[in-house]
Amino acid sequence: MMALPVSGGGDEGGGTVADAVSGLVVLYCAIRLVRDRRRPLSRTAAVVFALPVVGIALAAAGAASPGAGITGLVRYLQIFVLVPAAVMLLIRDRRDARLVAWSLIGLALWQGAIGVHQYVTGTGASYMGEEIRAVGTFGAADVMGMATVVSFGVVCALGLALGAGPGRQRTLAALCSLALLLPLALSFSRGAWIATAVTCGAQLALAGMRRAVKVFAVVAAASVILVGGLGVGTAMLQERISSITQVADAPDQSVTDRYTMWAAAVDMWRDQPLTGVGLKGFPDHRDGNASLALSSGSDTEGAGAAFKRQPLLSPHNMYLLILSEQGLLGLLALAGSWLALLVCGLRRLFRARRAVPERRAVPERRPVRERRRSTRGLDCALVACGLLTWQLVDFAYADIGGPSTALTAVLFGLGAWWALASEEAGDR
Repeated sequence: MMALPVSGGGDEGGGTVADAVSGLVVLYCAIRLVRDRRRPLSRTAAVVFALPVVGIALAAAGAASPGAGITGLVRYLQIFVLVPAAVMLLIRDRRDARLVAWSLIGLALWQGAIGVHQYVTGTGASYMGEEIRAVGTFGAADVMGMATVVSFGVVCALGLALGAGPGRQRTLAALCSLALLLPLALSFSRGAWIATAVTCGAQLALAGMRRAVKVFAVVAAASVILVGGLGVGTAMLQERISSITQVADAPDQSVTDRYTMWAAAVDMWRDQPLTGVGLKGFPDHRDGNASLALSSGSDTEGAGAAFKRQPLLSPHNMYLLILSEQGLLGLLALAGSWLALLVCGLRRLFRARRAVPERRAVPERRPVRERRRSTRGLDCALVACGLLTWQLVDFAYADIGGPSTALTAVLFGLGAWWALASEEAGDR
């Protein structure tokens, strides 16, 4: 559903077709659990998924209106509890996990191809007076949508390429990761660039430093070809890259707005330190806590849409959004569950990495089944932990919202499968 053009409802923050399908996934999972009559979650998984419910429920009770509380409650439960749990339970083995990863790569290639076409033909979203920003099918109202999808594809492809899978799979995944770098650059999304660079660096380090050096050399060579040979490095792109180091010394208006909203979110938390101002309460309390440096909104235009002034309704920082609306209790509960997933996932990743035999060592004479089990899904581990890392880094300057948010739930579900599923399920 993410490959289809986004309807107007998604632009206004309402539900999308992908959200409806995610609801059907949860319903299908519930029917299967009832039919099979089996215990759905382990104790650890139940605790991890129950933690966010506590903070979300308290914040919903403190919302300004029952409608806002119910809407926020349903949205948070969808993204961080129900859909992730359903995805975790529906993934049976590593084959299913790889299917999800390749699906994300395919979606990224599709959206990236549309984005490159938008840049070349000048039919993308408006950026510095020119309609060249690659946004895929998400439109000008969600300029982060394509960048997020393409970033997921890069992380998945790199994880599969670094794993111990078949040679053809690793080669194809490596080519996909390199191909996706171009639309990621043309998205002009500094946040996606930073999160992807941090995550890919972590994946390379976790897979082994010897391999990391080789990959860095290939990426550097590809960058030289793209920037120097093909002329991808336009002045606007170079200026955008250099602006990353200027966000503190000479920030542009978008960065100034973000800093101002961050300060407003902290002030809201100080007024209600334990429970926050309630779900969906940030827009109502923004003007009372923000300074005059905050602009009235951001301009959006292009990609088939007319000029529109988008109001700034969130701090563009998931941690500060939770802190302001759910207080310290909500932040500890929700962020604590994310951290638990990452820690459990990394612990299993290290076990999987120790089980992978060295490529240059003399092969041992062991049964084929035992040799296959010794790999223990390193590629799935790198994909799952990489996606979790990307999202937690990106949450430092972005939050949920927009049509691409449903993919966040799938991401957490895949990470939960690797981190919390039984050892047998991860090894199959």
